[in-house]
Amino acid sequence: MSAQCETTAKRASGAPMNLFERWLTLWVALCIVAGIGLGQLFPAPFQFLGRLEVARVNLPVGLLIWAMIVPMLMKIDFGALHQVREHWKGIGVTLFVNWGVKPFSMALLAWLFIRGLFAPWLPAEQLDSYVAGLILLAAAPCTAMVFVWSRLTGGDPYFTLSQVALNDAIMIVAFAPIVGLLLGISAIVVPWDTLLTSVVLYLVIPVILAQAWRWSLLKSGQERFDATLDTLGHASILALLATLVLLFAFQGRAMLEQPLIILLLAVPILIQVFFNSALAYWLNRQVGEKHSVACPSALIGASNFFELAVAAAISLFGFASGAALATVVGVLIEVPAMLLVVRVVNATRGWYEAGPGVESATDRGPAG
Repeated sequence: MSAQCETTAKRASGAPMNLFERWLTLWVALCIVAGIGLGQLFPAPFQFLGRLEVARVNLPVGLLIWAMIVPMLMKIDFGALHQVREHWKGIGVTLFVNWGVKPFSMALLAWLFIRGLFAPWLPAEQLDSYVAGLILLAAAPCTAMVFVWSRLTGGDPYFTLSQVALNDAIMIVAFAPIVGLLLGISAIVVPWDTLLTSVVLYLVIPVILAQAWRWSLLKSGQERFDATLDTLGHASILALLATLVLLFAFQGRAMLEQPLIILLLAVPILIQVFFNSALAYWLNRQVGEKHSVACPSALIGASNFFELAVAAAISLFGFASGAALATVVGVLIEVPAMLLVVRVVNATRGWYEAGPGVESATDRGPAG
């Protein structure tokens, strides 16, 4: 393993959960209140911002999304991809859940709940848009936040690093086809030019910029890289909060008229989080993978790269769409849902390691 990969893995495994991450749900709730209030009090400025578009890309939001995504992508070390073969069973399980199960199970849940059970309580003109937002959310596996969840479960930092790097590489080529396929099956018109533009703008270009910047900073030393990343992290947080305020300024009227919308959208999201994490956790036990790999595998399989999902939803369907709102609900429940999954996998370690062929902590000695 390269020294750079080892440093990245150790830094990721030791990074504490910061104030923003721990209270993400609270910040999102405050942004909902602030956005709705500001949108009702000052509608003209927000309508002006909403009209600042080029090729259906909203310029203010595009800049904010870049400010969110680039610092997170700078944490990803694609040099860790060579480690994939060392954890091939856990990697295989995670890839199966992320790309073979998660988007399709979410589409099924969206059809069941949004078009079926909850349809009488939701605005009929937004049903397809809500379904689209849920699909976008599930088609983007989590990136940077996984390092936090992995640390809280004592997860193998090298597995986490290699899996996140592999997921990002796959997402570049798989996100648009999966979203297009599921939207098409859902009888939702797919503006392919806008979808591909979103992938290029919010994934391909940010990945290239982030990795080029990462390489440049690391040439000057790990200390400079860490300091820059810490500073950029604050800009990323502010950009996320500003984007949420803008979104809810446009969603305010619908939210005030039907306040149950967020609760109803949260139901399929929570079900898919718990279903996919449980599936990944159980499959790792079945193949005999160690607990420190099964935990981050389960967490990666359940959480989402919500920044990309929000950006794609806005580009495809607009600020005031149900799709944008559905992706933001994913942000709202991310932390409490994932902390519950962390608690469960930590509490069931004894059951997990009693499985046939599973290597226990006493068998392998100190984690490292």
